[in-house]
Amino acid sequence: MSFDFSVVPPYWEMLLIGLLWTVVITAIAGTVSVILGIGIATTTLYGPRIVAAPVRAVIFLFMGTPLLLQLYLLYYGLSQLGVLLPAFWTGVLGLGLHYAAYNADIFRASLKAVDPGQAEAARSLGFGHLATLRHFIIPQSFLTALPQVGNNSIILLKDTAVLSVLGITELVLNAQRAISETYRPFEFYLTAAVLYYVVNLVMEYLLRIAARKVEAIR
Repeated sequence: MSFDFSVVPPYWEMLLIGLLWTVVITAIAGTVSVILGIGIATTTLYGPRIVAAPVRAVIFLFMGTPLLLQLYLLYYGLSQLGVLLPAFWTGVLGLGLHYAAYNADIFRASLKAVDPGQAEAARSLGFGHLATLRHFIIPQSFLTALPQVGNNSIILLKDTAVLSVLGITELVLNAQRAISETYRPFEFYLTAAVLYYVVNLVMEYLLRIAARKVEAIR
């Protein structure tokens, strides 16, 4: 069978809308994963054991089970309990929680890498424990963790494709819709792959700029 990419242009709008939603989902879920990751890391390091232990257990749960299974549990399991979340927000929450577990490990290591003298200096200036974390320790640890967290964001972008199983509009689902009308899977899946690759290149470029700025700050 020959390939015919002339079937793709009439569906550019559909594919670009899917790409736009892929980027939006990545941005929201990535932000959630960073915020939760920092919260989890600080809780496990500095929180009371009665709180830190269950949080560690949750981290292992999300790191030790497949993302797809977690999405099914959130979407279908919560609905069985009477908690009805829209598919979009279920997908965002699922991705955010999944990558928060991995980011928490990164932030935990970066928090431990901050010179203890920084905390001592902050306390000598009259800062309390929480203020020291907020103004000194966490910002410095974030700079250290940024490259790895950025890499996780790129992986998160590609994992948005899993959300197609929940019927969430993103690039892969819209490519599948085009395929269902044209019966040309190779052309549309390859086009989707190229679009993912382009966004990956943009994200990598932005990460390199951010890394240079971090080095300049240091």
